[in-house]
Amino acid sequence: MKTQMKAVILLSGGLDSSTILYQAKADGCECHAISFDYQQRHRRELQSALLVAQQAGVVEHQVVKFDLRQWGGSALTDDTIDLPQERSLAQMSEDIPVTYVPARNTIFLSFALARAEIIGGDRVYIGINALDYSGYPDCRPDYIQAMQEVFSLGTKQGRLGQAITIESPLINLKKTEIIQLGNKLGVPWELTWSCYAGGDKACGVCDSCRLRLAAFAELGIVDPVAYVE
Repeated sequence: MKTQMKAVILLSGGLDSSTILYQAKADGCECHAISFDYQQRHRRELQSALLVAQQAGVVEHQVVKFDLRQWGGSALTDDTIDLPQERSLAQMSEDIPVTYVPARNTIFLSFALARAEIIGGDRVYIGINALDYSGYPDCRPDYIQAMQEVFSLGTKQGRLGQAITIESPLINLKKTEIIQLGNKLGVPWELTWSCYAGGDKACGVCDSCRLRLAAFAELGIVDPVAYVE
Protein backbone atom coordinates (compact mmCIF):
# COMPACT_ATOMS: atom_id res chain seq x y z
CA MET A 1 0.00 0.00 0.00
CA LYS A 2 1.17 3.51 -0.76
CA THR A 3 1.77 5.32 2.49
CA GLN A 4 3.17 8.63 1.25
CA MET A 5 1.74 11.07 -1.26
CA LYS A 6 3.81 11.58 -4.39
CA ALA A 7 4.05 15.06 -5.86
CA VAL A 8 5.56 16.54 -8.99
CA ILE A 9 6.82 20.07 -8.35
CA LEU A 10 7.30 22.59 -11.15
CA LEU A 11 10.64 24.07 -10.13
CA SER A 12 12.05 27.05 -12.02
CA GLY A 13 14.58 27.94 -9.34
CA GLY A 14 12.76 31.17 -8.51
CA LEU A 15 11.39 32.46 -5.26
CA ASP A 16 7.86 31.14 -5.73
CA SER A 17 8.67 27.70 -7.10
CA SER A 18 11.29 27.10 -4.41
CA THR A 19 8.71 27.95 -1.78
CA ILE A 20 6.19 25.45 -3.14
CA LEU A 21 8.86 22.74 -3.18
CA TYR A 22 9.45 23.30 0.50
CA GLN A 23 5.68 23.46 1.05
CA ALA A 24 5.29 20.07 -0.64
CA LYS A 25 7.95 18.70 1.69
CA ALA A 26 6.13 20.17 4.68
CA ASP A 27 2.92 18.56 3.39
CA GLY A 28 4.63 15.19 3.69
CA CYS A 29 5.00 14.52 -0.01
CA GLU A 30 7.64 12.48 -1.78
CA CYS A 31 8.95 15.20 -4.08
CA HIS A 32 9.77 14.78 -7.76
CA ALA A 33 10.98 18.09 -9.22
CA ILE A 34 10.78 18.97 -12.89
CA SER A 35 12.36 22.00 -14.58
CA PHE A 36 12.28 23.20 -18.17
CA ASP A 37 15.01 24.34 -20.51
CA TYR A 38 12.93 25.94 -23.24
CA GLN A 39 15.83 28.12 -24.43
CA GLN A 40 14.58 30.96 -22.27
CA ARG A 41 16.61 34.15 -22.04
CA HIS A 42 17.13 33.52 -18.32
CA ARG A 43 18.38 29.93 -18.49
CA ARG A 44 20.58 30.89 -15.52
CA GLU A 45 17.55 29.96 -13.39
CA LEU A 46 18.20 26.27 -14.11
CA GLN A 47 21.40 26.42 -12.06
CA SER A 48 19.33 27.61 -9.13
CA ALA A 49 16.71 24.93 -9.71
CA LEU A 50 19.42 22.27 -9.49
CA LEU A 51 20.85 23.72 -6.28
CA VAL A 52 17.46 24.17 -4.62
CA ALA A 53 16.41 20.64 -5.54
CA GLN A 54 19.64 19.24 -4.09
CA GLN A 55 19.24 21.29 -0.92
CA ALA A 56 15.66 20.12 -0.49
CA GLY A 57 16.61 16.48 -0.99
CA VAL A 58 14.11 15.65 -3.71
CA VAL A 59 13.72 12.06 -4.86
CA GLU A 60 14.50 13.08 -8.43
CA HIS A 61 15.00 16.24 -10.45
CA GLN A 62 14.48 16.16 -14.20
CA VAL A 63 15.14 18.90 -16.75
CA VAL A 64 12.95 18.70 -19.85
CA LYS A 65 14.36 20.38 -22.95
CA PHE A 66 12.46 21.91 -25.84
CA ASP A 67 12.79 25.09 -27.87
CA LEU A 68 10.20 27.86 -27.69
CA ARG A 69 12.57 30.28 -29.43
CA GLN A 70 11.49 28.81 -32.75
CA TRP A 71 8.16 30.56 -32.14
CA GLY A 72 9.24 33.54 -30.03
CA GLY A 73 6.40 35.87 -29.11
CA SER A 74 7.84 36.81 -25.73
CA ALA A 75 10.73 38.88 -24.42
CA LEU A 76 11.88 35.69 -22.68
CA THR A 77 12.15 33.73 -25.94
CA ASP A 78 12.96 36.43 -28.50
CA ASP A 79 16.02 38.62 -28.07
CA THR A 80 14.61 41.22 -30.47
CA ILE A 81 11.93 42.07 -27.89
CA ASP A 82 13.32 44.30 -25.15
CA LEU A 83 12.80 43.40 -21.52
CA PRO A 84 10.81 46.02 -19.60
CA GLN A 85 13.07 47.83 -17.14
CA GLU A 86 12.72 50.28 -14.29
CA ARG A 87 8.93 50.02 -14.30
CA SER A 88 6.94 51.00 -11.24
CA LEU A 89 4.57 48.50 -9.65
CA ALA A 90 1.67 50.57 -10.99
CA GLN A 91 3.06 50.35 -14.53
CA MET A 92 3.43 46.58 -14.20
CA SER A 93 -0.26 46.24 -13.40
CA GLU A 94 -1.49 48.08 -16.50
CA ASP A 95 -1.54 45.16 -18.93
CA ILE A 96 -0.13 41.72 -19.70
CA PRO A 97 3.60 42.30 -20.28
CA VAL A 98 5.84 41.17 -23.12
CA THR A 99 7.46 38.69 -20.71
CA TYR A 100 4.33 36.55 -20.94
CA VAL A 101 5.25 33.31 -22.77
CA PRO A 102 2.20 32.06 -24.70
CA ALA A 103 0.68 28.93 -23.10
CA ARG A 104 3.79 28.31 -21.00
CA ASN A 105 2.01 27.07 -17.88
CA THR A 106 -0.27 24.87 -19.96
CA ILE A 107 2.80 23.27 -21.51
CA PHE A 108 4.49 22.89 -18.11
CA LEU A 109 1.42 21.41 -16.46
CA SER A 110 1.00 18.93 -19.31
CA PHE A 111 4.50 17.59 -18.78
CA ALA A 112 3.98 17.50 -15.02
CA LEU A 113 0.67 15.68 -15.40
CA ALA A 114 2.25 13.01 -17.61
CA ARG A 115 5.09 12.52 -15.15
CA ALA A 116 2.72 12.39 -12.18
CA GLU A 117 0.53 9.75 -13.78
CA ILE A 118 3.53 7.61 -14.71
CA ILE A 119 4.84 7.58 -11.12
CA GLY A 120 1.39 7.11 -9.60
CA GLY A 121 1.42 10.64 -8.25
CA ASP A 122 -1.24 12.40 -6.24
CA ARG A 123 -0.40 16.08 -6.72
CA VAL A 124 1.25 18.61 -8.99
CA TYR A 125 2.52 21.76 -7.30
CA ILE A 126 2.81 25.01 -9.25
CA GLY A 127 3.99 28.32 -7.81
CA ILE A 128 1.70 30.68 -9.68
CA ASN A 129 0.48 33.87 -8.08
CA ALA A 130 -2.57 35.89 -9.13
CA LEU A 131 -1.59 38.97 -7.14
CA ASP A 132 1.70 39.66 -8.92
CA TYR A 133 1.45 42.92 -10.79
CA SER A 134 2.34 41.14 -14.02
CA GLY A 135 -1.14 39.57 -14.19
CA TYR A 136 -0.29 36.67 -16.50
CA PRO A 137 -3.48 34.99 -17.79
CA ASP A 138 -2.22 31.51 -16.86
CA CYS A 139 -1.59 32.48 -13.24
CA ARG A 140 -5.20 33.00 -12.22
CA PRO A 141 -7.69 30.89 -10.21
CA ASP A 142 -10.10 30.32 -13.11
CA TYR A 143 -7.22 28.97 -15.19
CA ILE A 144 -6.28 26.48 -12.48
CA GLN A 145 -9.91 25.40 -12.18
CA ALA A 146 -10.03 24.73 -15.91
CA MET A 147 -6.75 22.80 -15.85
CA GLN A 148 -7.98 20.71 -12.94
CA GLU A 149 -10.85 19.63 -15.16
CA VAL A 150 -8.31 18.62 -17.79
CA PHE A 151 -6.39 16.64 -15.17
CA SER A 152 -9.58 14.83 -14.21
CA LEU A 153 -10.90 14.13 -17.69
CA GLY A 154 -7.72 13.74 -19.71
CA THR A 155 -6.01 10.89 -17.86
CA LYS A 156 -6.65 7.24 -17.14
CA GLN A 157 -6.05 7.92 -13.47
CA GLY A 158 -8.64 10.69 -13.46
CA ARG A 159 -11.26 8.59 -15.25
CA LEU A 160 -10.76 5.89 -12.63
CA GLY A 161 -11.67 8.38 -9.92
CA GLN A 162 -8.14 9.06 -8.69
CA ALA A 163 -7.51 12.44 -10.30
CA ILE A 164 -4.19 14.14 -9.72
CA THR A 165 -4.82 17.46 -8.03
CA ILE A 166 -3.18 20.77 -8.83
CA GLU A 167 -1.82 22.51 -5.75
CA SER A 168 -1.25 26.26 -6.10
CA PRO A 169 -0.74 27.34 -2.46
CA LEU A 170 0.65 30.77 -3.36
CA ILE A 171 -2.05 31.85 -5.76
CA ASN A 172 -3.71 34.35 -3.42
CA LEU A 173 -0.64 35.46 -1.46
CA LYS A 174 1.21 38.75 -1.74
CA LYS A 175 4.92 38.51 -2.48
CA THR A 176 5.70 39.56 1.09
CA GLU A 177 3.50 36.74 2.38
CA ILE A 178 5.29 34.26 0.14
CA ILE A 179 8.64 35.33 1.56
CA GLN A 180 7.28 35.02 5.11
CA LEU A 181 6.01 31.52 4.31
CA GLY A 182 9.36 30.61 2.78
CA ASN A 183 11.15 31.83 5.88
CA LYS A 184 9.04 29.50 8.02
CA LEU A 185 9.71 26.60 5.67
CA GLY A 186 13.47 27.26 5.50
CA VAL A 187 13.74 28.14 1.81
CA PRO A 188 17.38 28.96 0.93
CA TRP A 189 16.79 32.33 -0.75
CA GLU A 190 20.49 32.70 -1.56
CA LEU A 191 20.18 29.79 -4.01
CA THR A 192 17.13 31.13 -5.84
CA TRP A 193 16.99 33.20 -9.01
CA SER A 194 14.25 35.52 -10.22
CA CYS A 195 15.92 37.78 -12.79
CA TYR A 196 14.75 37.74 -16.41
CA ALA A 197 17.95 39.19 -17.86
CA GLY A 198 20.07 36.07 -17.63
CA GLY A 199 23.39 37.56 -16.48
CA ASP A 200 25.79 36.28 -13.85
CA LYS A 201 24.19 38.67 -11.37
CA ALA A 202 20.57 39.69 -11.09
CA CYS A 203 19.92 42.91 -13.00
CA GLY A 204 17.74 44.54 -10.35
CA VAL A 205 15.69 46.46 -12.93
CA CYS A 206 13.49 43.92 -14.74
CA ASP A 207 9.93 43.45 -13.50
CA SER A 208 10.73 40.22 -11.70
CA CYS A 209 13.73 41.69 -9.87
CA ARG A 210 11.78 44.80 -8.88
CA LEU A 211 8.87 42.77 -7.50
CA ARG A 212 11.26 40.63 -5.51
CA LEU A 213 13.35 43.52 -4.19
CA ALA A 214 10.27 45.51 -3.23
CA ALA A 215 8.90 42.61 -1.19
CA PHE A 216 12.15 42.00 0.68
CA ALA A 217 12.48 45.72 1.34
CA GLU A 218 8.92 45.95 2.66
CA LEU A 219 9.74 43.20 5.14
CA GLY A 220 13.01 44.86 6.14
CA ILE A 221 15.01 41.84 4.94
CA VAL A 222 18.13 41.96 2.80
CA ASP A 223 17.81 39.84 -0.33
CA PRO A 224 20.87 37.55 -0.24
CA VAL A 225 21.08 37.24 -4.04
CA ALA A 226 23.86 39.23 -5.74
CA TYR A 227 22.68 42.13 -7.90
CA VAL A 228 24.50 44.27 -10.46
CA GLU A 229 25.88 47.35 -8.73
